[in-house]
Amino acid sequence: MTGTTQLPATGPPGREPRADAVDAHLAASGHQAGASVDGARNPCTAGVHATARIRAGHNGRTTTVPLLHSDGPFHLRRLRPRGKRARITVLGAMSAPLGGDRLALDVTAESRARLEVTTAAATIALRGPTTAPATYDVRLTIGEDASLNWLPQPLISTRDSALYQTCTVELAPTARLLLREEQQLGRTTEPSGLLFTRLTVRRDGRPLLDQHTFYGDPATAWDGPAVLGLHRAAGQLLAIHPRLNSDHPPLLLEDHPAEGHAVLVPLANAPALLVTAIAPTPARLRQLLDTGLTHIRAAAP
Repeated sequence: MTGTTQLPATGPPGREPRADAVDAHLAASGHQAGASVDGARNPCTAGVHATARIRAGHNGRTTTVPLLHSDGPFHLRRLRPRGKRARITVLGAMSAPLGGDRLALDVTAESRARLEVTTAAATIALRGPTTAPATYDVRLTIGEDASLNWLPQPLISTRDSALYQTCTVELAPTARLLLREEQQLGRTTEPSGLLFTRLTVRRDGRPLLDQHTFYGDPATAWDGPAVLGLHRAAGQLLAIHPRLNSDHPPLLLEDHPAEGHAVLVPLANAPALLVTAIAPTPARLRQLLDTGLTHIRAAAP
């Protein structure tokens, strides 16, 4: 079962990925190529340019959030803490990402901080007034003995949309991470838009995971039997914790043509476990990822 496509890094560690390859695919399919992920603006495109920032620290007694900067479609709100963990939710202040948008969200959990970030609703990628692709970059930084849960609601790729999304994670050696990503390709009875995602994780400055996914036309074979088949929901759950059993064997959680597929695998040379799943619906996908989370918790004494 293959729910995603894993490729080697396209540049040296420490450099942000760029959308050049995606722009070439978009140009071939009649879409207008847009700006690179670093925010360079194409004068022929329209869209919102916005960066929201969250910074959590520890004052010696509890986690505090001294920086909560909303911008563009990102409206940040504090939630009631859960134990020692501060919680932030991202509300959508406008429809986004639309074609041509350049959006970014920077989240930092400083030393000893405990932070959870969620979204209040699904993120819906729409075409908008331009055929240029949108970019949405999430950057997570986790300091020594800090913990971050990044648990957004699903990303929905709608008809004729084009989105390039990256998530870049930098962890200190003693940092802890729980990251969930879910994608829904098209709404009910609707074909998918073009969706390119990249997850890059570095621990103590060293590459740990660099994974790409590419769905929708003009990507090749994405809906073939070796990738999604008839399924239209895909996702993954990544856990990194110093106490995780790094010798955990690969585990097939589900392998059913109609109900979905899910597998749990350890990452090389790190206390990290990755669950990858595909399913016919978002609800079924969440069930598979939750099953994987149960196994992950059992692996961290």
